[in-house]
Amino acid sequence: MSDSAIIALAAALTIALSTVFPALAQGKTARAAMESIARQPEAAKDIRSALLLSLALMEALTIYGLLIAFMLVGKIA
Repeated sequence: MSDSAIIALAAALTIALSTVFPALAQGKTARAAMESIARQPEAAKDIRSALLLSLALMEALTIYGLLIAFMLVGKIA
């Protein structure tokens, strides 16, 4: 297997893993937040702000994975 094929495979795995796992985590987080809001509607504002912050941090992981994949693909050319 050539070096460029290994780099392409690494880029593909980076994208796959950096999108699947944060997506699963975001789904679990949103579900837990909705359950919490259903149990305590008066705390909805605090729960929502914590939810948005945690979702933004999880999305940053996906963007970092995309950046790493672009860097790897740049090494092929």
